[in-house]
Amino acid sequence: MFARYAYAPNALGFCGPPLGATLRGGSVHEVRAAAMTFSGAWPYLQVLSEMTGIADPLDYRLVESYWLGGGLGADLDPYAFVAELLAVIGPQAGRYWAHLNTDLASEAAANHCFHVFGVYPWSRLLGRGLDEHPLNVLDNCRITWGTVLSRDGDGVEVLCRRLVWDGQSLHLSDPAPRRLDVWADGYSAVPDVAVGDEIAIHWGRVCGRLQPQQVEVLADATHRQLRVTNHRLRRVTATADH
Repeated sequence: MFARYAYAPNALGFCGPPLGATLRGGSVHEVRAAAMTFSGAWPYLQVLSEMTGIADPLDYRLVESYWLGGGLGADLDPYAFVAELLAVIGPQAGRYWAHLNTDLASEAAANHCFHVFGVYPWSRLLGRGLDEHPLNVLDNCRITWGTVLSRDGDGVEVLCRRLVWDGQSLHLSDPAPRRLDVWADGYSAVPDVAVGDEIAIHWGRVCGRLQPQQVEVLADATHRQLRVTNHRLRRVTATADH
């Protein structure tokens, strides 16, 4: 699961060193070694491992909780989690990451959605007149869920929701069809994807099937993160106005 969800941003050059072949078809040992080079995801899995007492950071329960939300990570105290996470990623943070401090605890969750909206700087670039790029990054980087409406050869039409910025807050659009390729770079995480499947999408690529409960958990984690992110954005705007 780690390899499937990490493949798209890695292939596009956004996360980790070039590891496409390893993530596509490497052994468990090779994927484990590759996962440790991801400066974003790996610290979360390390902290999840330490705080839950599960020895293997790549235990499926932890990987699922990180990518989708919910699960074991949902029960962790956000203040304790942020303290542990900052202890790992803080030393790597430069001026670009000046927002990485304990104030993040009010937004924190031990999952990828928090990383996208809270830890990455992109949500902080909204409202400055050039919103299209940060919005595009946020929408692609978050894990999106969708339902396959049709398949035509190596293409699928998926009903899903996009991220929208109305000038003051972030929200999800009404569901609308979106065309995706089943294969990219000679690789597919779900080559037999079929009509009716619920799927996960990361950086415009299908990265896995989702069970109904996983869709619910991912939707809840996403809506919760948008709510706390919007609270911060409104607070910053109000402070600037004064």
